[in-house]
Amino acid sequence: MSRTTSKKAGTRTAARWAAACGVVAIGLGVAAGELLAGFLSPSVSPVTALGGVVIDAVPGWAKELAVNLFGTADKLALIVSIALVTLVLAAVAGLLEYRRKGAGLALALLAGAAGLAAVLTRAQAAPTAAIAPVVATVVTMLFLRLLIQRLETLRPVPEAADMPLARRSFMQLLGGSAIAAAAAGIVTTVVRRAGTVASDFRRGVALPAPVTPPQKVPDGAALTLAGLQPLVTPNPDFYRIDTALIPPAVNPPDWTLKVTGLVEREVQLDFATLLSKPMIERYVTIACVSNEVGGDLIGNALWLGWPVRELLAMARPKPGADMVLSRSTDGWTAGTPLEALTDNRDAILAVGMNGEPLPLEHGFPVRMVVPGLYGYVSATKWLTELKVTRFADDQGYWVPRGWSDHGPIKTQSRIDVPRDGRSVKAGTVQFGGVAWAQHRGVSRVELRVDRGNWQEAKLAPGISSDTWYQWQLGLELGPGNHEVQVRATDATGTPQPEARTPVAPDGATGFHTIHVTAN
Repeated sequence: MSRTTSKKAGTRTAARWAAACGVVAIGLGVAAGELLAGFLSPSVSPVTALGGVVIDAVPGWAKELAVNLFGTADKLALIVSIALVTLVLAAVAGLLEYRRKGAGLALALLAGAAGLAAVLTRAQAAPTAAIAPVVATVVTMLFLRLLIQRLETLRPVPEAADMPLARRSFMQLLGGSAIAAAAAGIVTTVVRRAGTVASDFRRGVALPAPVTPPQKVPDGAALTLAGLQPLVTPNPDFYRIDTALIPPAVNPPDWTLKVTGLVEREVQLDFATLLSKPMIERYVTIACVSNEVGGDLIGNALWLGWPVRELLAMARPKPGADMVLSRSTDGWTAGTPLEALTDNRDAILAVGMNGEPLPLEHGFPVRMVVPGLYGYVSATKWLTELKVTRFADDQGYWVPRGWSDHGPIKTQSRIDVPRDGRSVKAGTVQFGGVAWAQHRGVSRVELRVDRGNWQEAKLAPGISSDTWYQWQLGLELGPGNHEVQVRATDATGTPQPEARTPVAPDGATGFHTIHVTAN
């Protein structure tokens, strides 16, 4: 091998080691910051803060794309994306520092400043939260300089077979154990910290009994067709769509809810006082506005809570107010029509879900549940403030991002059995699914095969007009490929529209259509 070729190979090898130095240094820095945040600011860390900034900054179409691609795993996809970008920046920082002293440190300092700025913008950040990104930056810069300094002593890079003491020392310092420790620290801290803290909080909560008899589920409301979605969605299966990268961990004794804005008097409520109020229990189906036709971003649960109208009555909204801006502990907001919170629809400050305290990811300790409205204008989790205001003066989080400001849920229906693309036995094939028109109710569900005549399905009695309804129908299918469509009609006699529209700006429409092959 010529001297020139050997020198080029040595340069490439040095570049790879320099990139590795950057990855290890930033990995250790991030791990240090996350671990420290676990003690100082469980709800906010540099990683979760940066994730929140990214979520707030990306346009609405990008969020919809993420939901469509990853569904309820969109947060995990974002965490993986942040990790990949961090690895690339870390490698670049190592290369820069090796080629020009101080250049990589400057990039690390810039990244640390971004992390600090992100932490400071988070509404739920503790006063000590800023310490974590500062420590992360210092650790990163110290190890980056140390590793690159040790690497510089190896010029020119020797052959692997001729490993001097300096090279061995460098390898030991760089070691894979450092990367493994950093990765373990990040994963353990980010994924488990908030959940562990919140689990401790939840274990100490004893829910009160409702003051009225439990809402009765009518006989026959739950059909027995195999594969049909259950009438009541179990908590672990309930969809989750929100902007919190990691659910906030809120200690109930520290929780308060303020009613502010256009009111005769401001009201503040703590958790113990809320639990002492006369609670009601209601089955309510809630849905995400991002739910595509036939989608699963919808669920039905039994919610325990205190009617919002009673709290607002204590505050006495002033004339002219028409909206309540609800705020989450992480700063997210939703604008809800004042009328929907003061009429007879039993909008509640929910503390329980299916007989247990709210799960962390569903808003523990308190969230809003408002029948008939999409979640983006009503279902605020980790609730901390209700500001009585006007639509002309305030906007919720999603409205300036292109979504409508009222968000009533549209009539929809879905085929759950059989699934799209399945093969079935020719003859009578049992179809089943759910239909919903919250706060209006469903009066009829119909199916048609290959655009033929509509056939009415057996509609099970709904628990109430605020929940979905199950339906079932046997259809005769001859051999071959078939298209099957479903439509629902609400209790006012208005059928769901056939025309397909996207979820933005106010919810999707269209008939859910599947294709099956009969053999």
